[in-house]
Amino acid sequence: MSRYTEQMFSALTLAAALCLTGCGAGAASTDERAEEEFESVQIGEYEAEDAAFTGHVHKDTGTSGYSGTGYATGFEEDGDSCVFSVQIPEDGFYDLRFYSTGDSYKENYVSVDGEAAGSLVTESAQFDVSSVERVYMAAGDHEIAVAKYWGWIDLDRLQIVTAEPIDPGIYEIPAKLCNADASEEAKRLMSYLCDNYGTKILSGQYCDSGPAGKEIQVVKKVTGKTPAILGLDLIEYSPSRAEHGSDSSATQFAVKQWEDGGIVTFCWHWNAPSKYLTGEWYKGFYTDSTNIDLAAIMDGRDEEGYELLMQDIDAIAQQLTILRDAGVPVLWRPLHEASGGWFWWGASGAEAYKKLYVLLYDRLTNEYGLNNLIWVWNGQDAEWYPGDEYVDIIGEDIYPGEHVYTSQVNKYLQAVRYTDPPKMVVLSENGCVPDPDLMVRDGAMWGFWCTWGGEFAAKDMAIFSYNDQYTQEDALKRFYDNDAVITLEDIPDLSAYPIRE
Repeated sequence: MSRYTEQMFSALTLAAALCLTGCGAGAASTDERAEEEFESVQIGEYEAEDAAFTGHVHKDTGTSGYSGTGYATGFEEDGDSCVFSVQIPEDGFYDLRFYSTGDSYKENYVSVDGEAAGSLVTESAQFDVSSVERVYMAAGDHEIAVAKYWGWIDLDRLQIVTAEPIDPGIYEIPAKLCNADASEEAKRLMSYLCDNYGTKILSGQYCDSGPAGKEIQVVKKVTGKTPAILGLDLIEYSPSRAEHGSDSSATQFAVKQWEDGGIVTFCWHWNAPSKYLTGEWYKGFYTDSTNIDLAAIMDGRDEEGYELLMQDIDAIAQQLTILRDAGVPVLWRPLHEASGGWFWWGASGAEAYKKLYVLLYDRLTNEYGLNNLIWVWNGQDAEWYPGDEYVDIIGEDIYPGEHVYTSQVNKYLQAVRYTDPPKMVVLSENGCVPDPDLMVRDGAMWGFWCTWGGEFAAKDMAIFSYNDQYTQEDALKRFYDNDAVITLEDIPDLSAYPIRE
């Protein structure tokens, strides 16, 4: 059911105009601000019981507190969905406000006209609102669907309101690093990243085999250009993998990337110490392949575990020291995706994780003097944030499916709000490459993207061949050709880049 009033429509023209300012590279590079205080305008409200249902979804009235004549429930299996047919009077950005309830935290898919738009997060025992922000819709008819991911929610209604303009101030990030003794190289790199933030997006690609490796080469073959950022993993330097003969050239690859004028980012799939491995040794970074209790280690109940973790950190510090001595600054992203719980460092909750993160920062910074590190926090939830004094950049990892090129603006804005004032936000891992034109339009100006390796870029075969399962060839070429995208060929001499605060 749709509800409109004349007052809503009379205010809509101004509100929509405001929504179209303050977003995209043009807005990010100007000092214009909306002079009038923004007030969102509701342009429609739709009852879930009047929407179209698929699968097990049906109308019910057993839960109190709903509006209208009932609500939608029965999100039980893949394919179950509730589809709202909506009317949008003007081109512009809109927030989708869903009212739902569930017995615990749940996430379910939201799409607009079949294209992923974000997630409906339900975490209240009463009907409460959860918004998917800043969805661009042209004037006309659209279908907005809520589909089962976790399921098990009651969905009452959808409100559509005009979205608040993006404040260009979120892109005005100081280049000062959290480490007061940061190296000249790290300061120059951070200055370069900050100078481009909000107007340009750096391209990136994970490739375990280095600058001349498979993923990099297939991207160059398709686009004629080289990713600006090379993503590498310190996983094989973990002592419990080295014990089984694992070896790596990641450190050497990083030095070569820097010498070639590029930028390096490192993650660390930390294979737990051998004592705690319960499954295959090479899966020792996963929670379900270990019995490590990080909470017990961090509160002193497992002293041996503490010493084993320190030995692992020492092994990784040796590699990072090689990079420091070679003058290579590193976008350092340890303990990633913690809030998901699938890695052991996130399995004991936020407090134990934050203690480990701070300990890692202290040991690498103050004991080893690794002043070449730019710290990229990738916990993916505000409750897991360790503090501004330990974080330079915020990263989000997003895998939206196949051929999904949306800007992921809803997740971007969520990450921006982790801190006040905001820090730079980057797409530290991605499956599909997002469309730079949509990032500019939506104001989701991720500082960089860095596509994961393997199937997300290259086919698993001896001949280097591009895999278009996630990002189609023509799309990848178009994205790398975009004026807002920086490739390695565009990077100036960072060894002489001016430092700013």
